[in-house]
Amino acid sequence: MVSERGLQVLRAIVQDYVETHEPVGSRSIVDRYSFGVSAATIRNDMALLEDEELITAPHTSSGRVPTDKGYRVFVDHLAQLRPLSVAQRTAIESFLTAPTDLDDLMVRTVRVLTQLTGQVALAQYPSFARAHITHLELVALAPNRVLIVLVTDAGGVSQRLTPLPVDVDEADTALLRARLSALITGQAVSDAAERLQNLVAGDEQPRDAALRTIAAVVIEELGEFRQERLVMAGAATLARREQDFRGSIHPILEAIEEQMTLLRLMGEMVTDEHGLGASIGTENEPFGLGEASIVASNYAAPSGTARVGVMGPTRMDYPSNLAAARAVARYLSRMLDEDEAGR
Repeated sequence: MVSERGLQVLRAIVQDYVETHEPVGSRSIVDRYSFGVSAATIRNDMALLEDEELITAPHTSSGRVPTDKGYRVFVDHLAQLRPLSVAQRTAIESFLTAPTDLDDLMVRTVRVLTQLTGQVALAQYPSFARAHITHLELVALAPNRVLIVLVTDAGGVSQRLTPLPVDVDEADTALLRARLSALITGQAVSDAAERLQNLVAGDEQPRDAALRTIAAVVIEELGEFRQERLVMAGAATLARREQDFRGSIHPILEAIEEQMTLLRLMGEMVTDEHGLGASIGTENEPFGLGEASIVASNYAAPSGTARVGVMGPTRMDYPSNLAAARAVARYLSRMLDEDEAGR
């Protein structure tokens, strides 16, 4: 069992190692912190921490560094989130104010988060799988070409230009719009796709050929709505922090490129009662990311919750990164709520 003072020594080691990137010795702890005990007593505390596999010696020196298990204890029990500065909060507000659409908002979200933390920023899109279709628009750009616009109550917007097998006039376009709208408006994304499947088959009037073509395109777009999506920024920060990774950063770069691994990891993270979570080092080995840590915060969207966070080496400033993720998530929730209220 580790004593309360031992845990505070662990806190000191984590904080100093993150700040200096140098192994932490008992003498530096005595010099920097007011424990009121000798360096020999601190060394005994450090020996107990090492027995518990919370710290380790990277080489033959008196200094110690945290293990992944040590970081976990620190995050769960010892970390105190640091309030963001006025400048940081102003940066979040200015970055996220007046986005043009959801895609723009998500891109701005990860850009400001990587700027605040110096880490790779990740944001899950709100899930559109449970969203409902609120609007379908057909815009005739030529007799045989239309722009199809789909809008959901979760902020999802799809625009797709498609050629038609026959020419249609304004009256035909209006009828097509009315018929399709009657089928899918107010329906959940999955239900709307099912309703349209029956229109794809058959061979009747020329206008029905256009209807089937448009229905098939809408089904494809609804399928895209049901796909999980992730937006990222700051991948270049990995090159600047490569020395912080014990091994190769290539698995992390591959995960960034393919995204599905990160989507699974983000989706399976356990968060606390405040919606904050961290997945640290070896905890990510099932995803091939045992060299990295991810911290994240839930944010609220009209269709449920999603997550925004950062990924970097295990040697990261967990309190500051969690605070930044939480602040950005709260602002993102507010922006999405205001957008929903304004519909």
